[in-house]
Amino acid sequence: MSFNEIRKLPTPAEIKAEVPVPAHLLAKKAERDGEIKAVFEKKDSRFIVVIGPCSAHDEAAVCEYVRRLADVQAKVRDRLILIPRIYTNKPRTTGQGYKGMAHQPDHMKEPNIAEGIVAIRRMHVRALSESGLSAADEMLYPNNHPYLDDLLCYVAVGARSVENQQHRLTASGLDIPVGMKNPTSGDLGVALNSVLAAQIEHVFAYNGYEVQTPGNPHAHLILRGAVDSHGDARPNYHHEDLIRAAELYQKRNLLNPTILVDTNHDNSGKRFKEQTRITREVLRSRSHDTLLAQMVRGLMIESYLEEGAQKANEDTYGKSITDPCLGWEETEKLLFEIAEEC
Repeated sequence: MSFNEIRKLPTPAEIKAEVPVPAHLLAKKAERDGEIKAVFEKKDSRFIVVIGPCSAHDEAAVCEYVRRLADVQAKVRDRLILIPRIYTNKPRTTGQGYKGMAHQPDHMKEPNIAEGIVAIRRMHVRALSESGLSAADEMLYPNNHPYLDDLLCYVAVGARSVENQQHRLTASGLDIPVGMKNPTSGDLGVALNSVLAAQIEHVFAYNGYEVQTPGNPHAHLILRGAVDSHGDARPNYHHEDLIRAAELYQKRNLLNPTILVDTNHDNSGKRFKEQTRITREVLRSRSHDTLLAQMVRGLMIESYLEEGAQKANEDTYGKSITDPCLGWEETEKLLFEIAEEC
């Protein structure tokens, strides 16, 4: 076995003891959990927007962004539920490049996962404390979820992970909504199989234990576009795409059928400025069809303080070092526009 053991990682219990969550924040998180689940259960008519930087690499900038988001949330509370993206693990198609704060707590230094785990927990606690908004993260490594499970209100499973058995089974044990993205092929059958797998109970091995899960009734579909055999992006946010996804969903007889649309990635062809237009098109489709109005209940948008992206070895405050994002001015305007339409 050619593994060089660098250091033993602390357990989730040890990290939670080192970086505890105050009781009033746990109560706030529980309140938010209930509100968000009610949207998926169709008991709350508000629209969900999961929004924030492609990857969170700078605690100060992330927390400033989330504070600004909280100010907007207060103004649109009757129409929208805003969930900040605080994504601390970054999937890499080739395995190269910045892998997120959990790997590299300082993107200018060498990886240190032991320090990274502490850093991401501190950032999530600080963001919740300063804004009152519990956040979303991507479940790239299922075994790492317990380091943040008392802080997150939403989890996404990415296009390259959604066919993985461990991701599907772990999702079945989470008590928050889990969005299952369509795979890069665009196969909605695969994506809906993942939703089903997450919604039913399982017995499996997890973090050194044989565990049993009850199934997650709030597991749902995220449409994020696809890539064809020539490597070209193929969007799936158009009206006809949404209708097809909704009808396929209905045929599966799954619990709480809900669709979120990812406005970036292969839906935009990574042309981040297109997110504004795509948002408007999705909202227009909802307004013209009762099935879509009932089933399409949210968007995912990549946004940060500064527009665009920079290289990982640059250090412009509030600017993405992975995929380019909308800037704050356009973000704020777009959120108010979404609220007007919902």
